[in-house]
Amino acid sequence: MDTLKVRDAKDVEEVVRAAIANEQPLEIIGHGSMRSIGHAMATNAVLDVSALNAVTSYEPNELIVTLQAGAPVADVLSLIDAKNQQFAFEPVNTAPLLGTPLSGTIGGMIAAGLAGPRRIKAGGARDHLLGAHAVSGFGDSFKTGGKVVKNVTGYDLCKLLAGSWGTLSVMTEVTLKVMPKPEAERTLLLRGLDDAAANKAMTAALGSPYDVSGAAHLPKSALRTRTDGLGDIAGQGEAVTVLRLEGITASASHRAGSLRELLAPFGAATLIEDAASSMLWSAIRDVLPFAAGGALGDWPVWRIVCPPASGAVLGAQLARETGGDVIYDWGGGLIWAALPPKPDAHAPSVRQRADAVGGHATLIRATEDVRRVVDVFHPQAPGVAALSERVRASFDPKSILNRGRLRRATA
Repeated sequence: MDTLKVRDAKDVEEVVRAAIANEQPLEIIGHGSMRSIGHAMATNAVLDVSALNAVTSYEPNELIVTLQAGAPVADVLSLIDAKNQQFAFEPVNTAPLLGTPLSGTIGGMIAAGLAGPRRIKAGGARDHLLGAHAVSGFGDSFKTGGKVVKNVTGYDLCKLLAGSWGTLSVMTEVTLKVMPKPEAERTLLLRGLDDAAANKAMTAALGSPYDVSGAAHLPKSALRTRTDGLGDIAGQGEAVTVLRLEGITASASHRAGSLRELLAPFGAATLIEDAASSMLWSAIRDVLPFAAGGALGDWPVWRIVCPPASGAVLGAQLARETGGDVIYDWGGGLIWAALPPKPDAHAPSVRQRADAVGGHATLIRATEDVRRVVDVFHPQAPGVAALSERVRASFDPKSILNRGRLRRATA
């Protein structure tokens, strides 16, 4: 396989134009940490942007950072953490789940658009992407957005790039909004709730005036072990419902006390603080209970997004029917499901249940054999699929970029 390492945006233009001339599609990679998400691509040429790894500018006082697309996420997080700042959408680190090295890039983070527990409050990656420089499937550089929050005068094209999995353009540089890290973090734990009761507790918390920034539930499980990244918090396989509050110390503590009173009908809540709380939410964000090196490491993993009110029923039915295990985030609006190995990864059942409640399901982890016969990304309704294809064709008419990643090739 030919690997073309580029040094700058001009190189990217030249590689894409040569690919168009030769009708040779390209696989776009940074460090390749998420190559196993999606379908096998119809190409034997790789465009490697990992050398585009500079921090172009960082203005902590303006809460803005501009980065080349190949910048390692871990390095960028260290950089902004040194100024006590963060990406508020909590980007998911897929390395533990996929069993890959800790090596994701900023471009991959935006292209995947996978946000963590704080999405319910802060929004997703696209909501924090202020601008981008990219090269389209025409081989032309373009710029979208800018370096201030209020920059939209027309089509906000950079929002399309988030979650596009590299099928619309090759990002070369992005500008992102950063936010101050909260001074304090408090998490309430409720033990022993079933999925339905946990859903009601999370709904009550999120509907309260106490500004909850995380709401997750780990059902009772005989499958998970104490080595799942949660330490003693869920060490006995018992159900745990967790609710996070953040802010200045006095406020977070006061709101935690008020929320504990509100949740009294669901049981006595215990409290964990700061570092312990942060570790717990990192484990939930990165789905450590289903990590590749853990007890369920060989099982396919689905990411199901649905209305929060439908989450508990959907997750419980799936777990019961398949013998699998589920974790709820986003107050029940996000379900991570690890299901026993099967040639179709239980896709008909997963998709039927997701469709029934207006949700969608993505197969995040599966073997290549499974991904050959199962649609990794949720099939779109005909009208939406036609619109998506028109958008894609307007960026990349010859389907040069990541051809076949989003749609399974059919014989």
